[in-house]
Amino acid sequence: MMVRSGGFTAMAAAVLGTLILAGCAGSPGGPAGPRTGGYYKVGKPYQIKGVWYYPAEDYSYSETGIASWYGPGFHAKTTANGETYDQMDLTAAHRTLPMPSLVRVTNLDNGRSIVVRVNDRGPFANNRIIDMSQRGAQLLGYDRAGTAKVRVQILADESRALAEAARRGETPPVLTAQVDGGTAPPVQAAAARPPVQVSEVPPPAPSASRPSGITVAELPPSVTARVPGKTEDDGRFMPAPVVSSVPVKGRNRIYVQAGAFSVAENAQKLSGRLGVIGNASVSQATVNGRQFYRVRVGPLDDVDRADAVLNQVIQSGLTDAKIVVD
Repeated sequence: MMVRSGGFTAMAAAVLGTLILAGCAGSPGGPAGPRTGGYYKVGKPYQIKGVWYYPAEDYSYSETGIASWYGPGFHAKTTANGETYDQMDLTAAHRTLPMPSLVRVTNLDNGRSIVVRVNDRGPFANNRIIDMSQRGAQLLGYDRAGTAKVRVQILADESRALAEAARRGETPPVLTAQVDGGTAPPVQAAAARPPVQVSEVPPPAPSASRPSGITVAELPPSVTARVPGKTEDDGRFMPAPVVSSVPVKGRNRIYVQAGAFSVAENAQKLSGRLGVIGNASVSQATVNGRQFYRVRVGPLDDVDRADAVLNQVIQSGLTDAKIVVD
């Protein structure tokens, strides 16, 4: 059984109910052998440590939360959709999105934003919402900290194109990405990072030397920009290591969301019950035209404190609680 902090291979499905998974891409190994391009996969609902996850083709997906990363010990292993994991590629593990798909991940602390390819399942530790490759964490500037507050948004048209190409076993077409806010952020080479020393794995090459089969042209007012990257020999489209500077809005504080209700009285009752854990409050939100009352504990000072509060809330019986950034 191969285990990691991010996701799980297909072999894990038969024994999920009896194992506590810390992750997926495998046990420590040597340098990568021949790459495999993988296949399109959504997958069936599955359960980890009492929590159910429901994979789906959700092309409206957008979520804030805490990101983690995985690298050493899992390089060259097989991902959940059959690809060969390379910690220096811009890939990520996600619990429910289709594989492959493309997502934009933005660090809400520094405004760094990159596009990565989802090709694995996870993470399942402490309610993280995405597990980045080591190179992805470096480009977003949180490899040393280990975690970051992020926004994850699927690139719908691009992900559909990848899905269609993967189903047919074809090379994906030229990919374009819609940029939020009406204007495209400047695209620049990622800042240089110290080499990452991993046994039998070479350090990452400078970003400027990374080949790119798709160029970034002058951007018209339509705010459509090409996703920089290239198609690998195995047919995968792999985003290039470039970083966009994105304006970060709001306070982006950390909360534990214990539940959301359509009836205000139910939310108030839960809020009162959670007062022994921390500063619990009720806030209103409109989702798809419906009014909800969210019960949250916080704001919390840091990720460690959020993890501790989340565990307390879950132990009180609220197993759907999660960490959010708002």
